[in-house]
Amino acid sequence: SRLYQEHFDRVLRHVTYLVGDVGAAEDLVQETFAQAFVGLARYEARSTFLGWLRGIAVNIVRKHWRSRQSAEKAHARLGCVAELHGSGPALDRLHLQRERSRVLYAVLAELPESLREAFMVRELEGMSTEEAAALLAISPGNLAVRISRARARIGAALRALGWLPREGGTT
Repeated sequence: SRLYQEHFDRVLRHVTYLVGDVGAAEDLVQETFAQAFVGLARYEARSTFLGWLRGIAVNIVRKHWRSRQSAEKAHARLGCVAELHGSGPALDRLHLQRERSRVLYAVLAELPESLREAFMVRELEGMSTEEAAALLAISPGNLAVRISRARARIGAALRALGWLPREGGTT
């Protein structure tokens, strides 16, 4: 009970960044804690308990992503990201922010899982390179390569959709 209370908010925030939907994230976090409690005997103090929980959460999120193949479902579950960060009161600005978020997450949904995870934990969630690499069980160098590839693909997709100016020109 104490471990749940101490870590729930941080794991929920982590999973929400990964899936973009608070409702889905809450369900996935519940599953994370259920699996953690069942497997508590397997916890080895080589990392923090929170790090261990995040590792379980990433695996659960991976399963969640695999089970979600419809692009329409991806768009719906990611619409709340703009609301998580807030915005100015202008309705147009809020709409634009939501649309940008929808487009970005639609592009992210098309990336290979390894690139999407690396980009999301490092760039969207803001983890340090070492923390993100440890969470994904890869080297910091591999993480840097994945993020670079993800940025390149995201940039190309956003340019193709007209959200970024074309290289060497304007929109």
